[in-house]
Amino acid sequence: MNEPSDRPSPEALLRQASQEGLGRLKIFLGAAPGVGKTFEMLSEGAERRRAGVDTVIGVVETHGRAETEALTRNYEIVPRRAVAYEGHSIDEMDLDAILERAPRLVLVDELAHTNAPGSRHPKRYQDVEELLAAGIDVYSTVNIQHVESLNDVVASFTRVRVRETVPDSILEQAEIEVVDIPPDELIERLKAGKVYLPHEATRALSHFFSKSNLSALRELALRRAAQAVDAQMLEHVRALGVGGTWAGGERIVVAVSELPGADGLVRATKRIADALHAPWTAVYIETPRARNFGDAEHRRLAAVFNLATQLGGAVATVPAAQVVEGLQTFASDARATQLVVGKSARSRLFELRHGSVVDRLVRDTPGIAVHVLPLDRRGAAPSRPRRRAGAWGSKAGYAWTSLMVAAVTGLASAVFHILDLGNVALLYLLPVMAAASLFGLRTGLFAGIASSLAYNFFFLPPTGTLTISNPENVISVLVLLGVAFATSQLTARVRAQADMAAASARTNAALAGFLRQLSSVNDPSDAARMICEDIAQLFAVQTVLLGAMPGAGLTVQAASNPAYRLDTMDLAAANWAFDAGSAAGKGSGTLAASEWLFTPIRAGDRTLAVLGIARDDAGDPVRADQLPLLTSLVDQSALVLERLRLETEMRDVDAVRTRDRLRAALLSSVSHDLRTPLTAVIAAADQLEHGATPALIDTIKNEAARLNRFVGNLLDMARVEAGALKLKLEATDLSDAVAGAAHDARRNLDGHPLQLDVPPDLPLVRVDAQLLHHCLLNLLDNAGRYGDPGTPVIIEGRHLYGEIRLAIVDHGPGLPPGREAEVFETFRRLEGSDRAIGGTGLGLAIVKAFAEAMGMTVEAGNRGDQPGAAFTLVFPSPLIVRASAPESAV
Repeated sequence: MNEPSDRPSPEALLRQASQEGLGRLKIFLGAAPGVGKTFEMLSEGAERRRAGVDTVIGVVETHGRAETEALTRNYEIVPRRAVAYEGHSIDEMDLDAILERAPRLVLVDELAHTNAPGSRHPKRYQDVEELLAAGIDVYSTVNIQHVESLNDVVASFTRVRVRETVPDSILEQAEIEVVDIPPDELIERLKAGKVYLPHEATRALSHFFSKSNLSALRELALRRAAQAVDAQMLEHVRALGVGGTWAGGERIVVAVSELPGADGLVRATKRIADALHAPWTAVYIETPRARNFGDAEHRRLAAVFNLATQLGGAVATVPAAQVVEGLQTFASDARATQLVVGKSARSRLFELRHGSVVDRLVRDTPGIAVHVLPLDRRGAAPSRPRRRAGAWGSKAGYAWTSLMVAAVTGLASAVFHILDLGNVALLYLLPVMAAASLFGLRTGLFAGIASSLAYNFFFLPPTGTLTISNPENVISVLVLLGVAFATSQLTARVRAQADMAAASARTNAALAGFLRQLSSVNDPSDAARMICEDIAQLFAVQTVLLGAMPGAGLTVQAASNPAYRLDTMDLAAANWAFDAGSAAGKGSGTLAASEWLFTPIRAGDRTLAVLGIARDDAGDPVRADQLPLLTSLVDQSALVLERLRLETEMRDVDAVRTRDRLRAALLSSVSHDLRTPLTAVIAAADQLEHGATPALIDTIKNEAARLNRFVGNLLDMARVEAGALKLKLEATDLSDAVAGAAHDARRNLDGHPLQLDVPPDLPLVRVDAQLLHHCLLNLLDNAGRYGDPGTPVIIEGRHLYGEIRLAIVDHGPGLPPGREAEVFETFRRLEGSDRAIGGTGLGLAIVKAFAEAMGMTVEAGNRGDQPGAAFTLVFPSPLIVRASAPESAV
């Protein structure tokens, strides 16, 4: 048996590395409510707190149990936040408050809880994932009926289907502690009112909390915890490169072959796996003899693999020189604990010549239980592997071998006078080795026989006959034949191993190239097209990819051949494969009348798309030896499609977060910037009752203008966000544009003298005059706000190096160094002094959006000669209507 490699698994090491810096999750798993999960979580959290670990309660549901409430009194409890929903106030865990508090450990009860609408995440386990990503450890609780994969199993015997579930991936990354009490004790707790109120407890005892239900739930919880522990243990030993089976849980491998009756092995393995609640894999060991298989053998293998897939098992093909070596290597890599093999009826003579695979496995595979089942071949026509054309060698190979033997004979005859018979015999080894290497085993054997005959005929006395007079020469001929046979065998074996290595390299290259191309794709439609084209090219088939579209059902996303055709039967098979999550169509056990084989592309519990495969010659879509490669390609496709789906969802989530941030900033801004002028207008209106004065009228006008400007900014920002800007480009004189903006901004610049330094001979520019006016007004308003009282605001225009630069310069605190670009962000205000300065933070964002829409750029910076900020509108050469001699830089 091959020794298992002690090299650490790169994949396991990468998965461990991805967990660095993340918090640890511990789940207290129970079979039913009332077993004491929350109590145990609080008790263990108290021990951690006494050990000096910063521990807080994020959310704990005591359900009025006095002993549970008593445990919460010594904890720091992060206050919950109130969420308004349909006229009610719902208290939810305050995720942001916990993140800001940043404890080392937080206790979060009821992991499967659904958050109130309006929360950041729809599910509490998603809140927990964000806490873990922030490096915070989490203790949480969950009942077994809330685990996604077991939800329907629990509903089948309890008649109660819970709507709140957590994905199995959450349990797979968590440390699990089972909180367990016997069913009789839980029933007594229920009767005593320690779980539900008395009238609720009576109803629960007659439904969910029956003893049979509790026993079944208890078994499910223990088994699910054992599976999680087994998976984590395997990940650990693979990362360390530790050998052995490590039977924390059962793992079953069934060896299948092309022989009739292999489907019975698969069904028997499925029954064993169900009884043990263990994962299982059907593996085929591809030896050199597989190259001689005919269509019947390939069809049987394909049917066995399809059956294994439909029954929930994994499939794999392993190239190896010997069946036993391949099975031992795969079982070692998979950490299998049980191996199922079939015993075919072989004659004594066959077993004496070739040995027994079953006997060698039982003898040479310690630590693994081997189940030996007879292959049921009743009703199956006996078949032998069809020999490939040319399996006995080619005519050209025999011709070249004959020429090589003749050439060696001629060479030996020429130098025979200086060589003895022993050296001549060695020369005849050359054509034997060459023939075996170049043309295969049988041609090498032919070369050995031909060399022996030529050596005997031409060199052994009496020459010219096949008679051997000296007994010593008989030994020389036999040795030559033996060496020829041995050399041919070894050379043929090396050649077969080289062929398998080349096939494996081609498979790995195909997988690597496929994944490399898909990894660079960021568009789902491009990914669908590449998946179809690459798989069609690799397998010489037609492919079509179908995905679910909202409101349209299953629709074609891409196809390798535009002339593809799907009829009613094909669409029915595709829909069944998508809904059931298993293969359908030709070569499968469902809707086999279809000309297409449809394979679901799944990521976790979600079916993302369906891949259809068909051949033009109406043959089987995929050969059995190609199924593992196809499965790998489908899995890689699922990873890419899932990545693209998650990226789309993240973009949507980011957009929602941005909208929420903008909405909060807008509300804050509106509450200040609308209330201030409204207050002034109302106060002035009240004083009008005692008589109007010029000051009151100016106040009303100025504050009304301020309100109008604020509402205008909001409307402009809405136009920018909606992409509703309509440009009216025309030749514009910058001197007139600056003068008009200076006139309209005089109220905003009260107390700031305005200095215009715009040469009248500046070229015309092709811009939208109205948008440019808005940009200048907002820049002047910004300069008036932040410039020191009484200091001038300067507008400078220069035509330099093919572009026009129009700068608005103030005398004030300037911009914080290194943060100049932030002033153009929406609702961003960078205070340069201790003065309280109003504003929404929209003006400069609007300037940037309008300028970019017209093909301009806007720059922000500090003055070089004295304190103050400078904002510059840059008109590039394409916007300049007529050229004039640029001023030289000073």
